Amino acid sequence: MSITKESELIGMKNVSDVVAYTLKEMKAFVKPGITTKELDDFGAAILKSYGAKSAPLETYQFPGCACISVNNEFCHGIPSDKTVLKEGDLINIDVSAELDGFWSDNGNSFVIGEDIHQHQKLVDASKEILKKAIHSIKGGVKIADIGYLMETEAKKKGYKVIKNLGGHGIGRSLHEQPEELLNYRNRFDQRRFKKNSVVAIETFITTTSSYAVELNDGWTMVGDKGGFMAQHEHTILITDGKPVILTEMNGVWN
Repeated sequence: MSITKESELIGMKNVSDVVAYTLKEMKAFVKPGITTKELDDFGAAILKSYGAKSAPLETYQFPGCACISVNNEFCHGIPSDKTVLKEGDLINIDVSAELDGFWSDNGNSFVIGEDIHQHQKLVDASKEILKKAIHSIKGGVKIADIGYLMETEAKKKGYKVIKNLGGHGIGRSLHEQPEELLNYRNRFDQRRFKKNSVVAIETFITTTSSYAVELNDGWTMVGDKGGFMAQHEHTILITDGKPVILTEMNGVWN
């Protein structure tokens, strides 16, 4: 969406605070021995306490509140009472919600407890790439140039990017134009970021795969060549200078 008045900015700030707080609290709640269903129920209760509705549930009838993906699952993982979290697991929590007609989205990959499987380097790379990308965005910047920055930074760090997932516009619904804010340079994409528009910028940084494929459950995505992926996401308001990070409260960069 494009922010045209103060009430819209307040609405976006309110829903962004809620999803950011929920994500931060869900991360703090994580420990070895709990199930992803318990984690999801915890997050759902927070959203409900603010009067917010799960965006994937509302929009796509997703079988859960948040997407929770573990280890080889890249994204859109279904919360389950059969998935018990363990020390050293790589987990991704993606929280998006609607509140008072406004929508916001954020995500965080992190290692549970001790990094016994050496995932932290991948997580750190994804965080750093998101930060560099967001701080390079302002009105007039080519969308493809930010994709090029993401892919170049990933390669420098010894990683790949997923080419069939991307960030998106957001605000009055979960996914809006501009869609396909990709992690690589599409040379045919001549679009530019617009001042006062709201977008969800996200990284998809991987060890092995370049494409994500859907499992038989109809939701969970994994790499076409296996491996692991880290995703970090903020909802931002684009200006003609430094962007406003609406979901900054989630502490993804801490």
